[in-house]
Amino acid sequence: MARRGPHIAYFCMEYGLDESFPIYSGGLGVLAGDYIKSARDLDLPVVAVGLRWERGYCVQRLDAQGHPVDEFPEYDHEFLADTGVRVRVRVRGAEVPCAVLSTRRFGHVPLFLIEPVRTEDRWITRRLYEAGADVRVAQEMLLGIGGLRALNWLGFSISTYHFNEGHAVFAGVEMIAERMEAGRSFSEAWTDTRRHIVFTTHTPVRAGNEEHSLRELRRMGACLELSNTEMRALGGDPFNMTVAGLRLSRRANGVSQLHGRTARIMWTHVEDAAPIIAITNGVHRPTWQADPFRDAMAPAERLRAGHARFKEELLGEIRARTQVAFDPNLLLVGFARRSAGYKRSDLILGDPARLSRLLESQPIQFVFSGKAHPDDEAGKAIVARLARAQETYPGRFVYLENYDLALARRMIRGSDVWLHNPVRPLEACGTSGMKAALNGVLNLGIRDGWWDEACEHGVNGWAIDGEGPADDARDLGALYDTLAREVLPAWRDPARWLAMMRASIETAVSRFTSDRMVSEYFERLYGSGPGAGPGDPCT
Repeated sequence: MARRGPHIAYFCMEYGLDESFPIYSGGLGVLAGDYIKSARDLDLPVVAVGLRWERGYCVQRLDAQGHPVDEFPEYDHEFLADTGVRVRVRVRGAEVPCAVLSTRRFGHVPLFLIEPVRTEDRWITRRLYEAGADVRVAQEMLLGIGGLRALNWLGFSISTYHFNEGHAVFAGVEMIAERMEAGRSFSEAWTDTRRHIVFTTHTPVRAGNEEHSLRELRRMGACLELSNTEMRALGGDPFNMTVAGLRLSRRANGVSQLHGRTARIMWTHVEDAAPIIAITNGVHRPTWQADPFRDAMAPAERLRAGHARFKEELLGEIRARTQVAFDPNLLLVGFARRSAGYKRSDLILGDPARLSRLLESQPIQFVFSGKAHPDDEAGKAIVARLARAQETYPGRFVYLENYDLALARRMIRGSDVWLHNPVRPLEACGTSGMKAALNGVLNLGIRDGWWDEACEHGVNGWAIDGEGPADDARDLGALYDTLAREVLPAWRDPARWLAMMRASIETAVSRFTSDRMVSEYFERLYGSGPGAGPGDPCT
C-alpha cells in the first residue's frame, strides 16, 4: 500500500458502508461511510480507523405484541485482510493484544479495524455501543489508543487526526503521554498535540456527550501516565469526552450552520476550547442517488417514470413485509429515523381524531421505520406506538421493522414526501432528507439542521413552522395545516410538483453532497490543501 504524502487519519466508532457489513447504528456511521467514499472518489490522502464489531448493531424485529426485540447475528467478515500488525492496549491492568484488519471493499479509502486477538477479550467489541461504563471506555480505548498505535506501526505519515465525535479522544491522551515521555512538560505536550487534531461534534443532546468519572477512567487505564490534575485540565471531572475533544483540537466543527451556532453557545463556558466552525454534512451521491435523477433538468417523463418505478418498488416492499397494499395514486409520506425522543417519530399520532379525518378525506398514506437503541426503553416504546398505529389506521399507515441501509435506499427513493419533525435545535443535521432530495422527494420538516439552510418554502419543499421553543401541540398543528393547505394542493398539480422535484434535486446536488463536505474539510477544518501539512494551529 502506497504511503504517499502526509495523510488525514479519520477516527470513528462506526461506519455505514453497506447493509451486509453492520458495523453502524445510524446517522453518524452512515456519514462516516459517505465521507470515506468521497475521499476515495476525490483521490485524497485519507485513512480511516474503527473497530471490528463481532456482532455489530442489532437486527430489530417486532414480537407478536408489536414490541421491538433485538438480535445480534453473526455476519460475513471474511473479506477483511489481516495487515499482520499487532498492537497492545492495557485495559483494567491487563494487556489486550489486537489485530489490525483492513478493507477497501465498498469503494472507499483504506479502513483499518481494530479487533482483540483473544476470545476472552472480545467482550470489548462484542456489540456496538453496548451499555455499561467499563465496556464503553474499553471500546474507546481500543479505538483511540489502539488506533493511534496501529497507524504508527502501519507506517503512515499523519498530518491531522480527525476525531469524528468524542469516542476517539484517548488517542489525544496517548499523544500527550508520548510527548511527555520524550521529555516535554504537560503544557508543551498538550500544545503540540492539538496542532495535529481536529474534532467534529455531532449533537446537542446531553446523552450524546459522554461523561466518565476520572476514578473509573484511571481504573480502566484510560489516563495512561497523566495525573488527575492533567486529565481534569483536558476534560474535567467527570471527564466529558466532547469537552476533551474541544480542548485537544486546533479546530472543531458543527455539522450544519444552525448546529454550529448552537454548539458555540452550548460550549461557550469551556476554557481553552478550539473555535467551532460550521461545515454542513453531505451525502455520497453515487450511493444514494438513482440514475433517473442525476440531471434535475432531464425530460419530465424520465423524472416521473423514474419516481413511479421506485415508488412501486417501495410499495412492493411494504406488501412483502406487512401484507398491506398501498395505492400508488395516493401521496406517500415517508419517515425513517433512529427512534429517540427528540426526533419525535410519533408526533403525527398526537391527535388521533385529526389523523383519522386526514386519512379519511385526503389521498395520503404514511410509511414509518427506524430502530431504537437496544437499551433505550423509551425509544422502543415509540417504535411500539408506531407499530400499533398500523391496526388503528389500516391500509393507510405502516411501520417497517429493522431499518437498514437497503430499506433506507427504498424509502428515500420511493416516498413522495420526506417528513422530519424534531425538537429544534436538537437535530444537528439530518442527512436522510438530503438523500431523499437527491431523488426528487420533497422534504416537509421543522427548520432544524440542514433543512434550516436548504428550505425554500413552496419551491423545493416545505417548512413546518417550529422555530420557537419546542411545543408538540403547536408543531403538530402546523404539520397538519401544512399538509392540508400546501402539500396536498401541490400534489394535485402535476406541473408544480415536477418543478419542485427539479428544485429539490438541484438543491441537494449543488450544496449537500459529501464531495463538497470533504473538500470543505480540507479547506477549512484541516486548514490545508490536499496533501499539504496541517496548517497553523487555531487555538
